[in-house]
Amino acid sequence: MKKIISALAMIAVAVFSLSACSGASEENGRAKTSAATTSTGKPTDYSRKESWLRIPEITKDVDTFYIYATSYYESSFKEGAPDYAPLDNPEMLEGAQGEYMSNTSVYEESTNVFVPYYRQAGMRYAGEIREKTGDIDAAISGVPYDDIRAALDCYFEQYNNGRPFIIAGHSQGSSMVKYVLKNYFKEHPEYYKRMVAAYVIGFSVTKDDLEKYPHLKFATGERDTGVIVSWNTEGPRNVKENAKNAVVLPNAVSINPLNWKLDETYAPASKNLGSLMPNEKTRRYEITDIGADAQVVLARGVVVTNARCSYPAPAEFFGPQSFHEFDYNFYYNNIKDNVAKRIAAYRKRTK
Repeated sequence: MKKIISALAMIAVAVFSLSACSGASEENGRAKTSAATTSTGKPTDYSRKESWLRIPEITKDVDTFYIYATSYYESSFKEGAPDYAPLDNPEMLEGAQGEYMSNTSVYEESTNVFVPYYRQAGMRYAGEIREKTGDIDAAISGVPYDDIRAALDCYFEQYNNGRPFIIAGHSQGSSMVKYVLKNYFKEHPEYYKRMVAAYVIGFSVTKDDLEKYPHLKFATGERDTGVIVSWNTEGPRNVKENAKNAVVLPNAVSINPLNWKLDETYAPASKNLGSLMPNEKTRRYEITDIGADAQVVLARGVVVTNARCSYPAPAEFFGPQSFHEFDYNFYYNNIKDNVAKRIAAYRKRTK
């Protein structure tokens, strides 16, 4: 459930021209109206390159399959707006492309990154389902999952060629990653055994999830593999007020992205290798130091930071001091480093 702040989205789109590629070649592009655009009916056809934000040239021996966050936001509240975004929805396209720069790019150094477009649940509809049920599974288990399942089938059958992989997302994308872990990989253990890690960032993985689905394992350190890595980032005020946050569920589990511990051991900002933050003057993202420390709060299941940041997430959905927009950005270089370490550990384990 991500509302891209307009200034940040403009920066991201300005500095990064995303690729929609076929096979080993790359060409600039975005989803075209010739791709499936309805929000009902059969799954999107992922044999068509227009259905992908990115199909990379294969230069690495590990892949990432990334599912982007909610970008169908403001237009989802318009009268008569569908519950699910058509693939040609401009707001969703812009948000997905901007997110590639701010989040998805963290996986590029170590992996070939695949990103499908999908008919995601709108913010309005996802919020309604969250209010009624306490989760958004009922919003993503129909049309969005039909698309992601079809994209995964296409990816594994046409593109993966037996390589190990990471599956990752943010916000609604991470709720979908969790749904895939619980369902798709239970049905496809032959794929699951090649999973280096699942980065379920910006949506809760709970103790109940782990108990109900014993094939799921949560990370316990910085180098274990076949595990889930997850956290939600908040400021002290959200914790103090026990604020309602749409992505924080009861019994949530978070790992500290600076020291990779599950307990409340404090990690000072000196352990932060660099945050990727927008510079509105230069219209560029830059690696900088914003004092992004980290500490797990076990009772709430989140990571709390004192980072210097003036862009809290929308309070009506995430509480007065949530840094949901920056779950990746605050800890960008640490995530990049961790991806490389888990891949190295996977290679060592599978020699």
